[in-house]
Amino acid sequence: MKMRSIWEIAREWGIPFRIGMTKKELVREIQRREGYSPCFGTKDACDEDQCLWRDDCLKPG
Repeated sequence: MKMRSIWEIAREWGIPFRIGMTKKELVREIQRREGYSPCFGTKDACDEDQCLWRDDCLKPG
């Protein structure tokens, strides 16, 4: 997902963001607001099949 799309989602949740904020930081804050564990981009195994961020999170490399 592109940062512009993530910014739009953050705006919907009322999350303030700033230039220079990383994708991981912003997605994790969105996850917190959604009531999920802020696990985006961690090595933790994920069992959330319906997670909006799953495809980006589990990309190899």
